Amino acid sequence: MPDRRTNRLLSLLPDDEYERLRPHLSHDIFDYRKSLYEASRPIDHVYFPIDGVASLVITIANGASAEVGTIGSEGLVGLPICLGDRNAPSSVYVQVPGTALTMDARLFRSELDRSPALNRIMLRYAHAFFNQVAQSAACAHLHNVEQRCCRWLLMTRDRMPSGDFLLTHEFLGMMLGVRRTTVTDVMGALQKAGLVRYRRGHVTILDHEALRQRACECYEISKLEFDRLLGDTAAAPRTDKRHRLISEVG
Repeated sequence: MPDRRTNRLLSLLPDDEYERLRPHLSHDIFDYRKSLYEASRPIDHVYFPIDGVASLVITIANGASAEVGTIGSEGLVGLPICLGDRNAPSSVYVQVPGTALTMDARLFRSELDRSPALNRIMLRYAHAFFNQVAQSAACAHLHNVEQRCCRWLLMTRDRMPSGDFLLTHEFLGMMLGVRRTTVTDVMGALQKAGLVRYRRGHVTILDHEALRQRACECYEISKLEFDRLLGDTAAAPRTDKRHRLISEVG
Protein backbone atom coordinates (compact mmCIF):
# COMPACT_ATOMS: atom_id res chain seq x y z
CA MET A 1 0.00 0.00 0.00
CA PRO A 2 1.38 3.47 -0.85
CA ASP A 3 2.56 5.74 1.92
CA ARG A 4 -0.33 7.60 3.53
CA ARG A 5 1.43 10.93 3.76
CA THR A 6 0.07 13.57 1.44
CA ASN A 7 1.13 16.70 -0.38
CA ARG A 8 1.73 19.79 1.74
CA LEU A 9 -0.32 22.11 -0.48
CA LEU A 10 -3.32 19.78 -0.56
CA SER A 11 -3.14 19.41 3.22
CA LEU A 12 -3.66 23.17 3.57
CA LEU A 13 -6.97 23.20 1.71
CA PRO A 14 -10.25 23.42 3.63
CA ASP A 15 -12.11 20.11 3.58
CA ASP A 16 -14.85 21.30 1.21
CA GLU A 17 -12.28 22.64 -1.27
CA TYR A 18 -10.33 19.41 -1.15
CA GLU A 19 -13.45 17.30 -1.65
CA ARG A 20 -14.18 19.24 -4.84
CA LEU A 21 -10.68 18.47 -6.15
CA ARG A 22 -10.56 14.83 -5.11
CA PRO A 23 -12.63 13.28 -7.95
CA HIS A 24 -10.21 14.84 -10.45
CA LEU A 25 -7.03 13.57 -8.78
CA SER A 26 -5.48 10.28 -9.79
CA HIS A 27 -2.61 8.31 -8.31
CA ASP A 28 0.55 8.36 -10.44
CA ILE A 29 3.89 6.58 -10.17
CA PHE A 30 6.99 8.76 -10.43
CA ASP A 31 9.41 6.52 -12.33
CA TYR A 32 13.04 7.59 -12.56
CA ARG A 33 13.62 10.06 -15.45
CA LYS A 34 9.92 10.23 -16.28
CA SER A 35 9.16 13.42 -18.23
CA LEU A 36 6.43 15.48 -16.54
CA TYR A 37 6.50 18.28 -19.08
CA GLU A 38 8.81 19.52 -21.84
CA ALA A 39 10.18 23.00 -22.47
CA SER A 40 8.08 25.26 -24.72
CA ARG A 41 5.29 22.68 -25.00
CA PRO A 42 1.84 22.83 -23.40
CA ILE A 43 1.56 21.55 -19.83
CA ASP A 44 -1.27 19.01 -19.90
CA HIS A 45 -1.21 17.91 -16.24
CA VAL A 46 -0.19 19.22 -12.87
CA TYR A 47 1.35 16.95 -10.24
CA PHE A 48 1.24 17.03 -6.45
CA PRO A 49 4.19 14.86 -5.33
CA ILE A 50 3.64 12.65 -2.30
CA ASP A 51 7.22 11.40 -2.20
CA GLY A 52 9.98 11.45 -4.76
CA VAL A 53 11.57 14.56 -6.27
CA ALA A 54 11.07 16.29 -9.62
CA SER A 55 13.84 18.31 -11.22
CA LEU A 56 13.34 21.60 -13.11
CA VAL A 57 15.92 21.59 -15.91
CA ILE A 58 17.10 24.23 -18.39
CA THR A 59 18.80 23.00 -21.58
CA ILE A 60 20.88 25.44 -23.64
CA ALA A 61 21.66 25.48 -27.38
CA ASN A 62 24.67 23.14 -27.20
CA GLY A 63 22.63 20.48 -25.37
CA ALA A 64 24.10 21.04 -21.92
CA SER A 65 21.58 20.94 -19.07
CA ALA A 66 21.45 22.42 -15.60
CA GLU A 67 18.99 21.92 -12.79
CA VAL A 68 17.48 25.17 -11.50
CA GLY A 69 15.02 23.85 -8.93
CA THR A 70 13.52 20.77 -7.32
CA ILE A 71 9.95 19.96 -6.28
CA GLY A 72 8.79 17.42 -3.73
CA SER A 73 5.88 16.86 -1.36
CA GLU A 74 5.95 20.55 -0.39
CA GLY A 75 4.88 21.71 -3.83
CA LEU A 76 3.39 21.41 -7.28
CA VAL A 77 4.80 20.47 -10.69
CA GLY A 78 3.14 22.77 -13.21
CA LEU A 79 3.49 26.15 -11.53
CA PRO A 80 3.14 28.12 -14.82
CA ILE A 81 -0.54 27.06 -14.84
CA CYS A 82 -1.03 28.95 -11.57
CA LEU A 83 0.48 32.06 -13.14
CA GLY A 84 -1.76 32.06 -16.20
CA ASP A 85 0.58 30.31 -18.65
CA ARG A 86 0.56 26.85 -20.23
CA ASN A 87 4.16 26.71 -21.44
CA ALA A 88 7.53 27.07 -19.70
CA PRO A 89 11.14 27.51 -20.90
CA SER A 90 12.17 24.57 -18.72
CA SER A 91 11.50 20.84 -18.63
CA VAL A 92 10.66 18.76 -15.58
CA TYR A 93 11.84 15.18 -15.01
CA VAL A 94 11.57 12.78 -12.11
CA GLN A 95 14.89 12.82 -10.30
CA VAL A 96 14.06 10.55 -7.35
CA PRO A 97 11.31 7.91 -7.87
CA GLY A 98 8.13 8.12 -5.82
CA THR A 99 4.40 8.78 -6.12
CA ALA A 100 2.19 11.76 -6.90
CA LEU A 101 -1.38 12.87 -7.47
CA THR A 102 -2.07 14.22 -10.93
CA MET A 103 -4.82 16.44 -12.35
CA ASP A 104 -5.74 17.76 -15.78
CA ALA A 105 -4.20 21.22 -16.16
CA ARG A 106 -7.33 22.83 -17.62
CA LEU A 107 -9.49 21.55 -14.79
CA PHE A 108 -6.94 22.77 -12.26
CA ARG A 109 -6.94 26.23 -13.87
CA SER A 110 -10.75 26.29 -13.60
CA GLU A 111 -10.55 25.37 -9.91
CA LEU A 112 -8.04 28.15 -9.34
CA ASP A 113 -10.45 30.63 -10.91
CA ARG A 114 -13.32 29.59 -8.65
CA SER A 115 -11.44 29.00 -5.37
CA PRO A 116 -9.84 31.94 -3.51
CA ALA A 117 -8.36 29.51 -0.97
CA LEU A 118 -6.64 27.35 -3.60
CA ASN A 119 -5.43 30.43 -5.47
CA ARG A 120 -3.98 31.95 -2.29
CA ILE A 121 -2.13 28.73 -1.37
CA MET A 122 -0.65 28.39 -4.85
CA LEU A 123 0.50 32.00 -4.96
CA ARG A 124 2.22 31.62 -1.60
CA TYR A 125 3.85 28.43 -2.85
CA ALA A 126 5.02 30.26 -5.99
CA HIS A 127 6.62 32.89 -3.76
CA ALA A 128 8.32 30.23 -1.62
CA PHE A 129 9.54 28.32 -4.68
CA PHE A 130 11.05 31.36 -6.36
CA ASN A 131 12.74 32.28 -3.09
CA GLN A 132 14.24 28.78 -3.05
CA VAL A 133 15.50 29.18 -6.62
CA ALA A 134 17.06 32.55 -5.73
CA GLN A 135 18.68 31.07 -2.62
CA SER A 136 20.09 28.22 -4.72
CA ALA A 137 21.57 30.67 -7.22
CA ALA A 138 23.36 32.51 -4.41
CA CYS A 139 24.40 29.21 -2.84
CA ALA A 140 26.07 28.06 -6.07
CA HIS A 141 28.31 31.15 -6.00
CA LEU A 142 29.06 31.36 -2.29
CA HIS A 143 29.39 27.84 -0.90
CA ASN A 144 31.68 24.93 -1.63
CA VAL A 145 30.60 21.70 -3.30
CA GLU A 146 30.47 19.64 -0.11
CA GLN A 147 28.24 22.18 1.67
CA ARG A 148 25.89 22.30 -1.30
CA CYS A 149 25.86 18.51 -1.61
CA CYS A 150 24.86 18.16 2.05
CA ARG A 151 22.11 20.70 1.49
CA TRP A 152 20.64 18.81 -1.48
CA LEU A 153 20.84 15.49 0.36
CA LEU A 154 18.94 16.97 3.31
CA MET A 155 16.31 18.50 1.03
CA THR A 156 15.82 15.17 -0.70
CA ARG A 157 15.60 13.32 2.61
CA ASP A 158 12.88 15.72 3.81
CA ARG A 159 10.73 14.70 0.84
CA MET A 160 11.10 10.94 1.20
CA PRO A 161 9.48 8.43 3.59
CA SER A 162 12.89 7.08 4.65
CA GLY A 163 16.57 7.93 4.60
CA ASP A 164 17.25 5.47 1.79
CA PHE A 165 16.57 6.64 -1.77
CA LEU A 166 17.81 6.57 -5.37
CA LEU A 167 19.97 9.53 -6.39
CA THR A 168 22.27 8.97 -9.36
CA HIS A 169 25.62 10.57 -10.15
CA GLU A 170 23.98 12.17 -13.18
CA PHE A 171 21.33 14.07 -11.26
CA LEU A 172 23.53 14.86 -8.29
CA GLY A 173 26.08 16.34 -10.69
CA MET A 174 23.31 18.33 -12.38
CA MET A 175 22.07 19.58 -9.02
CA LEU A 176 25.53 20.74 -8.02
CA GLY A 177 26.73 21.87 -11.44
CA VAL A 178 29.83 19.66 -11.29
CA ARG A 179 31.33 16.66 -13.12
CA ARG A 180 30.62 13.09 -12.09
CA THR A 181 34.19 12.69 -10.84
CA THR A 182 33.57 15.53 -8.38
CA VAL A 183 30.36 13.82 -7.22
CA THR A 184 32.36 10.64 -6.62
CA ASP A 185 34.96 12.54 -4.57
CA VAL A 186 32.41 14.43 -2.45
CA MET A 187 30.18 11.43 -1.76
CA GLY A 188 33.27 9.35 -1.01
CA ALA A 189 34.35 11.89 1.62
CA LEU A 190 30.89 11.95 3.21
CA GLN A 191 30.81 8.14 3.24
CA LYS A 192 34.26 7.96 4.79
CA ALA A 193 33.08 10.35 7.51
CA GLY A 194 30.14 8.03 8.27
CA LEU A 195 27.44 10.49 7.22
CA VAL A 196 26.05 8.53 4.27
CA ARG A 197 26.31 5.25 2.43
CA TYR A 198 26.35 5.59 -1.36
CA ARG A 199 26.28 2.53 -3.61
CA ARG A 200 25.13 2.18 -7.21
CA GLY A 201 23.12 5.39 -7.10
CA HIS A 202 21.42 4.59 -3.78
CA VAL A 203 21.92 6.97 -0.87
CA THR A 204 21.37 6.04 2.77
CA ILE A 205 21.53 8.88 5.29
CA LEU A 206 23.42 7.54 8.33
CA ASP A 207 23.92 10.70 10.43
CA HIS A 208 21.31 13.37 9.74
CA GLU A 209 22.56 15.82 12.36
CA ALA A 210 26.18 15.65 11.21
CA LEU A 211 25.03 16.17 7.63
CA ARG A 212 23.07 19.21 8.80
CA GLN A 213 26.15 20.65 10.47
CA ARG A 214 28.19 20.29 7.27
CA ALA A 215 25.50 21.85 5.06
CA CYS A 216 25.49 25.57 4.33
CA GLU A 217 22.91 27.87 5.94
CA CYS A 218 20.85 27.82 2.72
CA TYR A 219 19.14 24.60 3.83
CA GLU A 220 17.74 26.18 6.99
CA ILE A 221 16.90 29.46 5.26
CA SER A 222 14.82 27.76 2.56
CA LYS A 223 13.11 25.49 5.09
CA LEU A 224 12.16 28.42 7.32
CA GLU A 225 10.88 30.38 4.34
CA PHE A 226 8.55 27.56 3.31
CA ASP A 227 7.29 27.32 6.89
CA ARG A 228 6.75 31.09 7.05
CA LEU A 229 4.70 31.14 3.86
CA LEU A 230 2.90 27.80 4.08
CA GLY A 231 2.88 27.00 7.79
CA ASP A 232 4.98 24.45 9.64
CA THR A 233 3.07 21.33 8.57
CA ALA A 234 6.03 18.98 8.25
CA ALA A 235 5.45 17.22 11.57
CA ALA A 236 1.67 17.57 11.73
CA PRO A 237 -0.31 14.33 12.28
CA ARG A 238 -1.93 13.09 9.07
CA THR A 239 -5.27 11.98 10.51
CA ASP A 240 -7.75 14.13 8.58
CA LYS A 241 -10.09 12.29 6.19
CA ARG A 242 -8.45 13.93 3.18
CA HIS A 243 -5.21 12.06 3.91
CA ARG A 244 -6.90 8.77 3.07
CA LEU A 245 -6.84 9.75 -0.59
CA ILE A 246 -3.79 7.67 -1.52
CA SER A 247 -5.53 4.40 -0.75
CA GLU A 248 -8.77 5.48 -2.46
CA VAL A 249 -7.75 6.82 -5.87
CA GLY A 250 -5.96 5.39 -8.88
